[in-house]
Amino acid sequence: MHYGLIFYFCTFQYLNLYSMKDFLADLRWRGMIQDCTPGLEEQLKSESTKAYIGFDPTADSLHIGSLVPIILLMRFQQAGHKPVALVGGATGMIGDPTGKSDERNLLDEETLAKNVAGIKRVLSRFINFESTAENAPELVNNYDWMKDFSFIDFARNIGKRITVNYMMSKDSVKKRLSSDSGVGMSFTEFTYQLIQGYDFYHLYQEKGIKMQMGGSDQWGNMTTGTELIRRMAEGKTEAFALTCPLVTKADGSKFGKSEGGNIWLDADKTSVYKFYQFWLNVADEDAEKFMKYYTFLDQESIQKLADAHQEEPHKRILQKTLAEEVTKLVHGEDELHKAQKASQILFGNSTSADLKQLDETSFLAVFEGVPQSQISRNELQDDFLEILSTKTEFLKSKGEARRAIEQNSISVNKDKVGEYFSLSEENLINGKYILLQRGKKNYFVLIVN
Repeated sequence: MHYGLIFYFCTFQYLNLYSMKDFLADLRWRGMIQDCTPGLEEQLKSESTKAYIGFDPTADSLHIGSLVPIILLMRFQQAGHKPVALVGGATGMIGDPTGKSDERNLLDEETLAKNVAGIKRVLSRFINFESTAENAPELVNNYDWMKDFSFIDFARNIGKRITVNYMMSKDSVKKRLSSDSGVGMSFTEFTYQLIQGYDFYHLYQEKGIKMQMGGSDQWGNMTTGTELIRRMAEGKTEAFALTCPLVTKADGSKFGKSEGGNIWLDADKTSVYKFYQFWLNVADEDAEKFMKYYTFLDQESIQKLADAHQEEPHKRILQKTLAEEVTKLVHGEDELHKAQKASQILFGNSTSADLKQLDETSFLAVFEGVPQSQISRNELQDDFLEILSTKTEFLKSKGEARRAIEQNSISVNKDKVGEYFSLSEENLINGKYILLQRGKKNYFVLIVN
């Protein structure tokens, strides 16, 4: 069982204090409702409801921007409803134009298949699709019902139901057509909202799914779905939509990226240490909001933390709790502890023994971007001043190396070394690394082959 699921089941009994009546109330105080269609609250109070969220396979993993809808599905089930995750094997072939100023590059079938498999794997870490509960989650792929749909059939049976005028009124279309880029919008991307709308209709008819959820940028596509259901299902209006605000920083900029790019939910794309540090470095103005979005802590707990943070902001109580909760959810408690230990090694008063406890992945993540050089094992016995200067270029010359040692500013694996120090295999971390340091912040990784 994956770490996210372990966290989920350990907290389920507590979180199941939600009732079907409380789902929207909980989202409201968390600030997680942007738009919803009329009648939704009455629907959720009246019965256990099925709802879906779509994930298009634009990559073989998901980043923290997708963590909000994943958590939304988890909250939905905890409130007694049935969540469905849709992987867009069909819509992924077209590309959603929403928020894009240029036409997306079309993916080839091999890449698309890889991406679909990757997204299914990520979703399965958080949502138990093998559950036998009455409201067990379900995973579907829209390629399964779109692959045999001919263009003529789609144009006759679906395209006839929605007017071009209606489709042109959507923001995603208007913004592209009014863009200064002059690129415009292809027919391929123009049909995206209609295909997504048909997904909703198909799931409504075949699985009784009455609700679609997602980010606020999807509102236009969602309402195309509710309108299509109204027109095709004999005027029935039992179709609802709910959107969450897109996650932004206090300054209005897009959230979810660092200097190195997206913050992914897979450790091989974003190391657990880097993931933990990302949340630890959230601005004070954003920390409370992100606690509401990304954690399962209740209103009272978050308020207590916010009050404590307000009294002693230098302790960064909100950021530390946020980093702990989200890292534990995504990567598990063991990986959280490794990330915390790695952070203490870099920023605290750690020792050589502490450093040697780091596994290789954590060590490389902590010192990612630090200058490196390689020497052979035979060269370990060479003059230490020579290693510091000529062999590694960590320091400019033997003279500079000698002065640095005399000033007691050189450390090996966090331990200060003196004039007569020499390296040995006992200094190796994970059998191949040595951490050199001058002063507090000037690091260098020596790789011994």
